[in-house]
Amino acid sequence: MAVAPHSLAAESAIDVLREGGNALEAMISAAATIAVVYPHMNSIGGDGFWVINGPGGQVGGIDASGASGLKATKNWFLDRGIVDKIPFRGGVAALTVAGTISGWGAAHQLSRRHLGGRLPLSRLLADAIFLAQQGSPVTASQAASTKAKLTELRDIPGFAETFLVNGQPPEAGTLFKQPRLAATLQRIAKEGTDTFYRGKLSKLMAQELSKVGSPLTAMDLNRHQAQLVDPLTTMIRTRSARAGRQAQLFNMVPPSQGVLSLMILGIMDRLKGWNHGPESAEFIHAQVEATKAAFRIRDAHLTDRAFMKRSPGSLLEPAFLDQLAAEISMQRAAPWGSKSKPGDTIWMGVIDAQGIAVSFIQSIYHEFGSGIVLPESGVNWQNR
Repeated sequence: MAVAPHSLAAESAIDVLREGGNALEAMISAAATIAVVYPHMNSIGGDGFWVINGPGGQVGGIDASGASGLKATKNWFLDRGIVDKIPFRGGVAALTVAGTISGWGAAHQLSRRHLGGRLPLSRLLADAIFLAQQGSPVTASQAASTKAKLTELRDIPGFAETFLVNGQPPEAGTLFKQPRLAATLQRIAKEGTDTFYRGKLSKLMAQELSKVGSPLTAMDLNRHQAQLVDPLTTMIRTRSARAGRQAQLFNMVPPSQGVLSLMILGIMDRLKGWNHGPESAEFIHAQVEATKAAFRIRDAHLTDRAFMKRSPGSLLEPAFLDQLAAEISMQRAAPWGSKSKPGDTIWMGVIDAQGIAVSFIQSIYHEFGSGIVLPESGVNWQNR
């Protein structure tokens, strides 16, 4: 089974499964395809997060997110007249290494070493290369996002040449080709994922990034590695008729915000609204208030886990969740905290015949990320 926000990505995964590939191989193929056919929400210039339910129920993760560039210091931004806050768009916003390709590589290695994977990277990227070369239909979502963000993006280097037609947003259903991205994917298929960070491709992209004003350098790309991690976990009650039954939930470690979903469910589990139907006022109130509580903790503590002052796991300790739940009134709404800007990303899931399951996010943060599209490699870079 494969689930994706675009049918072509799901079909890529299903075709791999039909050829005897495993869930990790199928997800690599889906990840490549979704980067081509749903470009406003993700890109090979973004980050990736994997949660994998492996053989025997062993759960692991791949953190394929990139660090900020070594040059991206306070003084670097001040020297460029950026005093208040870092812009969301443009070269200065392209300040973190794009990690998702390293995640593809790590998943491919895990597949071969532990799951008997046999499909080469060239096969797994074949659909994406074809669709980038020959084109895919512009989705209604891409057309709408392009129109909505046109004013802030049309003058960003590379955006108009890549995503606009005669200076205007494309119509849904029209053919969208990305020949430069196709060539880059072909290079990755031939040379391996490491070329994105330590090969000829990385040298090219470092030069391109410098020209558009990004603080990222070849050294930043060279230093990057995907990390194998243990996902965060918590227990909640289920609505099963069997009394006392619990479910164990898993999600990614920071810098992803996976801990928030676990906190929200953990808090809801302690509130009476959980006992009502999902359309009831009690359930919705519990959900909203649990979300507010989790987001307050996010604003205070969540960052790159290397710099967190408390461990991510401590945010899921039963006593801490008890405390947060006790502070919630089921009769009164708490004030909203800091305002969140609208955003979106992509999630995909694959389960193979052996029961191996993959939950996957590939993200460029805001729609179209920084808006920067590198002129030769055709990579749209994130603004995380």
